[in-house]
Order: sequence, then C-alpha cells, then structure tokens
Amino acid sequence: MTAFHGRFHGKAAIVTGAVQGIGWAVAQRMAAEGGSVVLVDRSELVHESAEKLRADGRRADAVVADLETYAGAEAAAARAVELHGRIDVLVNNVGGTIWAKPYEHYEPDQVEAEVRRSLLPSLWTCRAVLPQLIEQGSGTIVNVSSIATRGINRVPYAAAKGGINALTTALAMETAQHGIRVVATAPGGTDAPPRQVPRGPAPDGEQEQEWGRQVVQQTVDSTLMKRYGTPDEQAAAVLFLASDEASYLTGTVLPVAGGDQG
Repeated sequence: MTAFHGRFHGKAAIVTGAVQGIGWAVAQRMAAEGGSVVLVDRSELVHESAEKLRADGRRADAVVADLETYAGAEAAAARAVELHGRIDVLVNNVGGTIWAKPYEHYEPDQVEAEVRRSLLPSLWTCRAVLPQLIEQGSGTIVNVSSIATRGINRVPYAAAKGGINALTTALAMETAQHGIRVVATAPGGTDAPPRQVPRGPAPDGEQEQEWGRQVVQQTVDSTLMKRYGTPDEQAAAVLFLASDEASYLTGTVLPVAGGDQG
C-alpha cells in the first residue's frame, strides 16, 4: 500500500462505514499517514478494525452508530470531539445499493430503504459535525458519491447519490466563509473483497442475477479502462481531497471510475 507519510499528522478524522471496502481502505491509509482516526460503523466489527490499526501502532478508536439516524451521527461526532477536541476531516462513506433491478420492480419500501442507506447518513453526519467545524474555522468533508448516477438498474440508489452531489456543492457554497471545504469522489465499480456485512439479500432467482450482471457489464463498458478499480485506488483519491494538497478545491465531485464521467 503506497502512502504519503505525514499528510494527516496531528489531524483528527472520522471515517464512516469503516469496517470494509472503501471505508476500511481510507481508514488504513489515513492512519498510516499520521491521522488519529475515529472509525464509525453500525457493525460491532468496527472494534476489531480499530484494534488492527492500533496493533500496527496507529491511533484509532471505534464508534458503533446507526448513521441513518441523526442521533447516531450526533453521538459519533461528539465522541470524536471528546477524544481529540476537534474534527479536521470527515469522510462520509456509508452507502451502497441494496437491490439491482429495473425501477418498475422496486417496492415503495425498497425505494425508501435505498435513500435511507445512501443519502441520509451523509446528510446527518454533515449536520452533526458542522457546529464544531464552524467553531474551529476549519475542516474538510469528503463525501463518497457514485458514478451510478448515470447507470442502469439502480434508480433509487442513483437518486440518493445525486443527492450526495447536491449536498456537496450546496454545502460548499454555505461553508467556505467558515474555512470549511466540502468535496466528493464518485467511485466507479470497485473490486472489493467479500463483504463481512452484506448490504442486502442475495439475488433471488435467475432474473435478479441477470439484472446484477447487467449492472456489472454496463459499469465496465462505461469505463475507458474496461475494468473495476480497487479500494486502494478509491482511497487514494479520497485522501488527496481530504489533504492540504487539495486546499483550493471545494464543491468538486471527482469521478474515480477509469474515465467514466458519470
């Protein structure tokens, strides 16, 4: 794993959805680069993740919280301030499509579940940290969106991630006067290890499996590189945007998708 050591030395960061996938890759890299990282996840496995980092001599703490609720986001932010007295970086990584199928096959409760999963956690966590960031007069928020805002068989998820893009640009306009940057990455398909905590039910039958295959094919076909990325490639972009190297970037949504612009 390549790392630019020291970019986050002395900085306190919150990384949500930190147990697996992009969130875990971000937490590892940020801790390796000197950051004090508060890993947040609704799974109790987050304690094991933080312990792995501490075993490598990193500064890491764990918070179990349901970020689909404001109470969960507020508790995570309060714990980070309690531990470090400040919040320098927030990486909003919670999200991920639950079902893959044409929109006419979604039930109303499934549409609501997709929005709760992929939009509300970022909305709530941004709201929870803002008073601290405004008081400090500094801070960076990196939201993780998706290239799937232009994709098939995931309309509710795409709509939620379109909301993440709007959150990023609108909040950047509001908060620049306070010394706060708000940016986002838009990952393409990412070839992560098997999930420890499933996002949702496995495809039910051949038709649902075929809809899933269509998503994979469209994702690969839409890239110039004709492949999925890796969690480390996604984390590299997140860490750049979170670092002082990106100090003149705000309101930007950066596609990280092998040339697919979404």
